[in-house]
Amino acid sequence: MEQLILDIIIKQVEENKAIRSSQQGFTKGKSCLTNLIAFYDGMTGWVDEGRAVDVVYLDFSKAFDTVSHNTLTGNLRKCGLDEWTVRCIENWLNGRGQKVVISGAESSWRPIASGIPQGSVLGPVLFDFFVNELDEGTECTLSKVADDTKHGGVAGTLEGCAAIQRDTDMVKCWSQRNLMKFNKGKFRVLQLGRNDPMHQYRLGSDLLESNSVEMDLGVLIVDKLPMSQQRALIAKKASGILVCIRRREASRSREVFLPL
Repeated sequence: MEQLILDIIIKQVEENKAIRSSQQGFTKGKSCLTNLIAFYDGMTGWVDEGRAVDVVYLDFSKAFDTVSHNTLTGNLRKCGLDEWTVRCIENWLNGRGQKVVISGAESSWRPIASGIPQGSVLGPVLFDFFVNELDEGTECTLSKVADDTKHGGVAGTLEGCAAIQRDTDMVKCWSQRNLMKFNKGKFRVLQLGRNDPMHQYRLGSDLLESNSVEMDLGVLIVDKLPMSQQRALIAKKASGILVCIRRREASRSREVFLPL
């Protein structure tokens, strides 16, 4: 049933262009790879021109668990999904309950008014609808893969830094309106290019930590933009896999070992 509803949603998304292009997670024809290529093509283009570039990385805390059902269904209607589909999703989300069991002692059942079931077929695409308006009104380049969010822009001038800060403030305001919180240990700034002013950004009252290295969707991004550390990381992982294979497989024949 979920797959049937998902197929209907995808069809309507394509017809209405409902999901913004900034979202590349759980979207047809897009992925983590297309997100990285599209975003860093712009950032490195500015760096190649000799400009300073700042990228702000933000991560929501327990993102799927805190999605408001009322806000989600409101966004589905805004995006043009037909009423039958929205009602089906409402019925799928409503009527859920939870209780806590500790050492045999049970709490009473409580209704669940927020959260999307993780591991479900519908969950990821519904989250895309929930965060669809996150980048509304932003000035810089903002990019999303589900709940992983980053935005960046030219930071060589005071106005450029101010624009990045305004976008950070707008994302913060959106999160407050939608009762979403950020992982405090996972909001950082990567400052790229020569003559970067090393501006100090804030997320509300919290200062954003400036890093020289950032792991973005499994790829290591370094402030000087070399790929040597990424290659070393991949080689280390491959060596670990090879060791595991050698320990488990007695045969050393090419026919057995190479496919493994």
